[in-house]
Formats: sequence, C-alpha cells, structure tokens
Amino acid sequence: MKKTTPKLNQLSDLKQVKKEIERQAAEAAAKEAARIEAEKKRRAEKELFANSVGRVKPLTTEKKANLLPDLPPPIPAQKQLDEQAVLREALSDEWDTSSLLDTDEALSFRRPGIGIDVIRKLRKGEWSIQKQLDLHNLRTEEARDALGKFIRESHKNGIRCVRVVHGKGLGSPGKVSVLKPKVQSWLIQKNQVLAFVQATPLQGGAGALVVLLQAGAARAARAAA
Repeated sequence: MKKTTPKLNQLSDLKQVKKEIERQAAEAAAKEAARIEAEKKRRAEKELFANSVGRVKPLTTEKKANLLPDLPPPIPAQKQLDEQAVLREALSDEWDTSSLLDTDEALSFRRPGIGIDVIRKLRKGEWSIQKQLDLHNLRTEEARDALGKFIRESHKNGIRCVRVVHGKGLGSPGKVSVLKPKVQSWLIQKNQVLAFVQATPLQGGAGALVVLLQAGAARAARAAA
C-alpha cells in the first residue's frame, strides 16, 4: 500500500512548519557565524605570532642535527673466546711434576682414575701410534707452542695415541736432554692427556714419549653414527 504524506489542512499546522524551518535556519546561521569567528581568531593568532618572531628562514637539510644515538662498537665475542682458550691452555715451565710422575725407570704418568694396566699396554706398544711430533732443533718456546697445538689438534680430530720425540740429549752438555723434563711437564698440564710412558726401543726409547689422549669430539661423533 503506497504511503502518502498527510495533508496540512489547518492554519495551525502551517504555522508549526514555519516555526521549525525558522528554527533550523537560525541554528545553521549560528553555526556558520561561530565558524567564521573561529577562523578569524585563528588568523589573528597566526598573524600575531608572525609579527612577534619576524621573518624566519627554514634550515637547510645538510645542517640538520643527527639525533640518532651512536651504535656501540661490535664486541669481538669469538676473539675473546679464542683468547680465553689460549690462556687456559697456556703451558708453564715452572710446573712441579715430581709428585705426579710414577717413580719408575721411565718416570711414566697417569691421571687419577687411569689404571696401571693402561701404562703396561703403552709400554708394550699395544696402542697403535696414529701421529707423531718431532721437537728436535726447536727452541724451548717453539717446542712448547708446537706441543700445545699438536695435542689440541690431535684430540680434536679423535686421535688417541701419539708419539712425541724430544731427543736423548746426546748433543747437549752433560749428554742430558733439555727438552725431556719440560715435555713431561707440559704434557701433564694438558687436560687431554690421560697417560704417557717412555717409548719402546723400536719407538725411540729414551728420546720419545708415547702419549694416550682422551677420546675427542670427532671420535665420539663417529661412534654415535
């Protein structure tokens, strides 16, 4: 059914409509007047500020201040770890080994927990020598550094038994090996070393040591595979 607008038949209805129209017109006029007044006020404040500070010139971009904080320098974490590892592995020439070596003719060594049977097997040559280091003709500092690197890399690569040749000292004053006691001391200071004995005559005799190392990471990885 079509909706139709009711007709205004009475004079009172016409008057009511007129009043409503006038009211709406008055409200619109008041809003417009308020807007114009606010705009005038804003312009006046802007002109007042401009007159107070005078003419200004914008800063050029190249002279703007850099307010970003400076980044801290990078920390060489790996270098610090490497240096700490070197310090831990540093070998001293002042290490007293007299109470650590077994008092036999060859002054063998074994760490606590390592059985005497390990020493016997090393003496008999039952451990296969996998790698060797010859310290002949090296100065003390060179020999110490070479031995530390040799033990570290051998252990890392999973090598268990090595031979270290220090010489018999036949060319030294008094026919005594200068390096032999030092090598013994250095080996005792290396945590990777479990035991060592004087080599058999076929392996170098009094001029060499046979050294047993802990199982390294490489060997453990192969065993797990």
